[in-house]
Amino acid sequence: MTDTKKTSAVKFGTDGWRGIIADDFTYENVRAAAAAIAHYVIQQEDPAAGVCIGWDTRFASQAFARVVAEVLAGAGIPVQLAQGITPTPALSYAVRERKAAGGVMITSSHNPAQWNGVKYKASYGGSGKPSIISAIEGYLDVPLPVAATPAAIVEVDFNPEYIAAIEKFVDLAAIKASGYRFLIDTMYGAGHGIIQGIFERAGIPCVAIRSEINPNFPGINPEPILPHIAATQVAVVAEKCDAGLITDGDADRIGSVDEHGHVVDAHKIFAILLYWLLERKKWPGDVTRAFNTTKMLDRIAAKYGRVLHEHGIGFKYVCDLMLEKDILIGGEESGGVGISRHLPERDGLLNSLLLANVMADEKKTLGELVQALQDEFGEHQYGRIDMHIDEALKQSAITRARAGLTEIAGFKVLNMETLDGIKFFLEDPDCAARPNAAETWLLLRASGTEPLLRVYCESCSVASVERILAAAKQFVLEGSV
Repeated sequence: MTDTKKTSAVKFGTDGWRGIIADDFTYENVRAAAAAIAHYVIQQEDPAAGVCIGWDTRFASQAFARVVAEVLAGAGIPVQLAQGITPTPALSYAVRERKAAGGVMITSSHNPAQWNGVKYKASYGGSGKPSIISAIEGYLDVPLPVAATPAAIVEVDFNPEYIAAIEKFVDLAAIKASGYRFLIDTMYGAGHGIIQGIFERAGIPCVAIRSEINPNFPGINPEPILPHIAATQVAVVAEKCDAGLITDGDADRIGSVDEHGHVVDAHKIFAILLYWLLERKKWPGDVTRAFNTTKMLDRIAAKYGRVLHEHGIGFKYVCDLMLEKDILIGGEESGGVGISRHLPERDGLLNSLLLANVMADEKKTLGELVQALQDEFGEHQYGRIDMHIDEALKQSAITRARAGLTEIAGFKVLNMETLDGIKFFLEDPDCAARPNAAETWLLLRASGTEPLLRVYCESCSVASVERILAAAKQFVLEGSV
């Protein structure tokens, strides 16, 4: 038997388990997580189908991947282990196409450099459903039997088949014919060289930054939001590009910058893709969005008579719905958008290509696409602050918010929702005076795995968003709004 004594350090959140390298993300704890995954595969999947394992650019990711492979193989589960750096969506694609029992990705996605993590991908090529993640956690304290003969570990390059698939999904000829020039920023992450290679082979003008491998992610977290994409803003303008396409540490999330160096957040990217899919492609299916995403999506879906499903925060909820219903597209606030015709999985690389495809089809720069949406569906502005506070203050803020508030930042609270966190809808006089203005809302949500409270806000103006976020921060720290 392998000793798999449960440790509080191993806890699977909305997309796997993450920890600080050499503190709680240790070989011992990675073995415990791997053993729990092995148990799940043996008990509830076909272990003979094997497991695919990928790893990203983080410190020791390759070594941790090898440890996972050894645990699984030791339990009699055949392993296909990535021979090189692999984006998360490429690993997910390999799981589905190779008909594997599941997949394990060693990555901490957008977290700071000192973090690493374990993501589990199910046989359908997407995030493990909540029931799967719960089952894996249930095996954390169960000793893992060792097979009489270890299964094979075979090294494989998962990237070529994935690259071929996303190339076929978009119209590269149209992108080339558009004449647009793109800046590509992979943030020192696992997407390095992929979009650049696709564009260069297709003759599409592009320039790449931060494409080298550097596990320290110097000066940034590999998350495609401010302040980490300030360099992208500068480079897009300096290089005279029509858009900047950005992927996070494991390349499953997207960020972007328009031709003027303005950040185009994940909400607007999602809205651009949704509008294009409905207006131009006319593909069938419902739409899903997480509780903390823009309500502009609701307006776009309504225009085309599509059902919109709102769900909890985490892409596993999108995946769950994609497996149950006819879903066209689904996504979350942090840049994770999935299109079911490709995978029930978020894919920053494919979405970057699609954004270029939309620009080519609509003959609009990225900034012009955003403005067209704002003109038709109303101005929607969004902001988020991440508050790294101790657990007691975090829980106190959530308890006080759940008890109810009558006003925030001087705005009357109209109603409250608690699907995932505490969301307040506000009466904003500035929005009331504008035609087709966005609804104003504020959301407080505590992380289940970190000493972190995230505060989100959407309204009809940047000024309103800033005012509400400032009031929310004061409420969290001081108890007043």
